[in-house]
Amino acid sequence: MDMTNKNTNIEVVLEKYGISSLEEAKSICLENGIDVEKIVKGIQPICFDNAVKAYELGVAIAIKTGTKKASEVALCLGEGLQAYCVKGSVADERQIGLGHGRLGSMLLNEENKSFCFLAGHESFAAAEGAIGIVTSAYKVR
Repeated sequence: MDMTNKNTNIEVVLEKYGISSLEEAKSICLENGIDVEKIVKGIQPICFDNAVKAYELGVAIAIKTGTKKASEVALCLGEGLQAYCVKGSVADERQIGLGHGRLGSMLLNEENKSFCFLAGHESFAAAEGAIGIVTSAYKVR
């Protein structure tokens, strides 16, 4: 199995959803007409390869579970992101991946009529991701 970081929960998540490898996760996406790499790099061209793989895992989870509602797919994406958080890290302890999924889910929830972001992070990459989420949510609505 192609493991980019053995200190993550990737294997646990793959097994939980009956996905044999990250390569299979990518294949599941492509077989369903979803080029995750193109989408992710379209939002954040300088992203790490692991970002693409984390989102591929999240999309594969959504497909494998039959999840179709956008707000629920966002939660699957968060699970893929969380799988890539290094065990014991601040991101792992604070469940940052799952938090990103919940944020996306809230933005895509039809019951929410408005939302905003407050800039409080020094990361340009985080800002790009937030803008990508808002743009996608706007298109869905």
